[in-house]
Amino acid sequence: MASLFLLIFLLHSLNSTIAAAAGGGGGNISVSDFGAVGNGRRYDTRAIQAAIDACASAGGGRVKFPAGGDYLTGTVFLRSGVVLEVERGARILGGAREEDYPPDSARWYVVLAENATGVGITGGGEINGQSEAFVVRPDPRKNVMVSWNRTGVCLGDECRPRLVGFVDSKEVKVWDITLNQSAYWCLHLVRSNDISIHDIAIYGDFNTPNNDGIDIEDSNNTIITRCHIDTGDDAICPKSSTGPVYNLTATDCWIRTKSSAIKLGSASWFDFRNFLFNNITICESHRGLGMQIRDGGNVSGIVFSNIKVSTRYYDSLWWGRGEPIYITTCPRDSTSKSGFITDILFENISAVSENGVFLSGSKYGFLSNIKFKNVNLTFKRWTRYPGGLYDYRPGCKELVNHSTSGMMMEYIDGLSVENVNMKWFKSKVKGWSFPLEFKGSTVAKLSFHEWNSDVF
Repeated sequence: MASLFLLIFLLHSLNSTIAAAAGGGGGNISVSDFGAVGNGRRYDTRAIQAAIDACASAGGGRVKFPAGGDYLTGTVFLRSGVVLEVERGARILGGAREEDYPPDSARWYVVLAENATGVGITGGGEINGQSEAFVVRPDPRKNVMVSWNRTGVCLGDECRPRLVGFVDSKEVKVWDITLNQSAYWCLHLVRSNDISIHDIAIYGDFNTPNNDGIDIEDSNNTIITRCHIDTGDDAICPKSSTGPVYNLTATDCWIRTKSSAIKLGSASWFDFRNFLFNNITICESHRGLGMQIRDGGNVSGIVFSNIKVSTRYYDSLWWGRGEPIYITTCPRDSTSKSGFITDILFENISAVSENGVFLSGSKYGFLSNIKFKNVNLTFKRWTRYPGGLYDYRPGCKELVNHSTSGMMMEYIDGLSVENVNMKWFKSKVKGWSFPLEFKGSTVAKLSFHEWNSDVF
């Protein structure tokens, strides 16, 4: 499996070289030359779009946003061959009015590329979604957000704009940019191919729901590296809604979130395969490495390696109960089916967590060939949020009262544990039960080699 992923990584590197050529066309154009004032009050939408269109007509190149300006805009459409260069000290500000965005809610983005080739964003500056303008009622548990659901085409939590989207595009590159305060999903990659995301920072309000960092939906051949993500909802989140997701590499990243740092799903109608997550630090997140397979898609060939994880409890309004590793498959509802999860490797993982590892297949969707190698798990409590809950959300069994174990297992056909150490810190908190918990009737083919559990 290691040689397979080395090959995938080299293939990705080749794809990123191709993507690096994006925007190498006609030259540079400034939005100021087309009338953008950048005062943060007057809308510059028309001027920005005119600059993008002129650049594309000239054969491509860079559209510059000069330093010192705040460029307020509704949706602008990125064209093939064009790279937005937001200079350090410049900001693109997303409008907070529904009229700033197209009638179709699927196109609600501040910056949107559709059917584009060789496109990108860079420059050292910032794109800001002004999420605070969408807060109806601040709430330290979870903010109540605006909903533009007048037509019924989107649900309440889905009815506000994303920040940046690449849809049906290829040779996409985003680098050296800050994506800040998205009202909804931040960087959304949809049915796109050959994508390079590196050296970016994503910041989202920690109490705002659904402000995901990077959503890779039905997109393939993607590299994410040297990214800093600090947001309320899922940080790196592959989704399969209309097609499979394959060949994803994420390396050298730092993540904090109130939800999952890395999560496959929960949109999972098609397969996920050939992913590598390496050299990642996860800090005080609600959940570390997760899979929520709910719609019948299958998962195979996933490697998590050289990862440091710290997870803790937050309010139960947020999905997650402090699990460092959370692998689940079960039907979302009566119309859904289970998918299989197989060939998953966790290697060189170090975790400090308030809860244990959660491995839950289902009656028609077993977990198989799951391997833990060189894994150190330290369990201790430091927040005052109550424990004693298993969190299956969305769907399945929802929240279930249960004592806490170091590793909970159900519906597994093949689990290998090699050089795994569990350390338990004495705590006054009740509810801890066993290092390992499983029902023999649903778990088979277990292998333990150099496994240890100690209490401190």
